[in-house]
Amino acid sequence: MKKLYIGFFSLLAICIGIGIFYFSYYRQDQMEFPKDVTMETAWGKPYSFNNMEPKVRLLEFVYTNCPDICPSTSFQMKQLKEQLEKDGLFKKKVEFITITIDPKRDTQQVMQTYANMFGVESDNEGWIFLRGSEEDTKKVADAFNFLYRDPGNGMLIHTTLTYFLDENNRVIDTFGMGEKGFDKEKVYKRILKEAK
Repeated sequence: MKKLYIGFFSLLAICIGIGIFYFSYYRQDQMEFPKDVTMETAWGKPYSFNNMEPKVRLLEFVYTNCPDICPSTSFQMKQLKEQLEKDGLFKKKVEFITITIDPKRDTQQVMQTYANMFGVESDNEGWIFLRGSEEDTKKVADAFNFLYRDPGNGMLIHTTLTYFLDENNRVIDTFGMGEKGFDKEKVYKRILKEAK
């Protein structure tokens, strides 16, 4: 009987280990931008995921009507941008991408206003704000296992993750969102480690 318990718990430990590996590394390694999607920037230019320059990227999904977690994350990214500009890395080696998950309400003008709130006034500043069709938005979100839905009141329920990608656009780390979930110092150190 003792051998049976040992065997059972050994098998359980192996299964748990495989699950942790799958969710932490394998699934994360499979995340990448779909090459057949072209979105639109806040300033109306087409943005394709097919020919991206080799840079490390921090990706966030937001909706501009969000009352807390999205603007809080974007604000911390603005502070990160300022630090990385002082280091001479932002735009040259590091790029931020913000994609709306609510393209119906987040028109080009709304996205421009949102970008302006965080000190971005054009597509050429190293922080790209994107919107696409509902179908393309879902395709990109699905590629990163980012889940969202509208319960009917316009306040979207969504995954609370940001994604850090290497120069080959592979996810190498994920971080939380919001004031408590997004650890700016941790993200900054991770970016420095990869970008230098």
